[in-house]
Amino acid sequence: MTIMISLTFPDGSVRQFEAGTSGRDVAGSIAKSLQKKAVAIMLDGALADLSDPIDADAEFKIITREDADALELIRHDAAHVMAEAVQELWPGTQVTIGPVIENGFFYDFKRNQPFTTEDLPVIEKKMREIIQRNKPFTKEVWPRDKVKQVFSDKGETYKVELVDAIPDEQDLKIYYQGDWFDLCRGPHMA
Repeated sequence: MTIMISLTFPDGSVRQFEAGTSGRDVAGSIAKSLQKKAVAIMLDGALADLSDPIDADAEFKIITREDADALELIRHDAAHVMAEAVQELWPGTQVTIGPVIENGFFYDFKRNQPFTTEDLPVIEKKMREIIQRNKPFTKEVWPRDKVKQVFSDKGETYKVELVDAIPDEQDLKIYYQGDWFDLCRGPHMA
């Protein structure tokens, strides 16, 4: 027996879908052009990856680049690009967390030498190079022991500490952009 869920759209309309349907599939059921423009979804007011399965009734919105809600995703993506740039420029630099904040984003880093204002244009140039590679964000869920082992092997001691602080019942998501990856709650733009 197929389990159905009800999604309530911003205009108040309600549509039924099979449980486990992704936001990408919902967008495609409306219009292929919308599916191509969609970058994320909002479920009950919380941003989520376009590829996430939807398993319960929810208030539902499709996010495109033109939506104000996309700004948070753009900033989050930029934070990851910056972290990748820093690690490419200065191998051995550890990354900790990189959240979106009200007027931008940041990432905390640990390296032997402090950053200077002269480093900023170098980081920006490397970020532009990474963006030009056009590598999409992809997500995997890893078991806790694998996350700890991989980050331990990379010398990312702060990431191992973060894993220990995450409740056992919470999925550990790894977001890739090309070969670079980080532990992250997400979401990211599709």
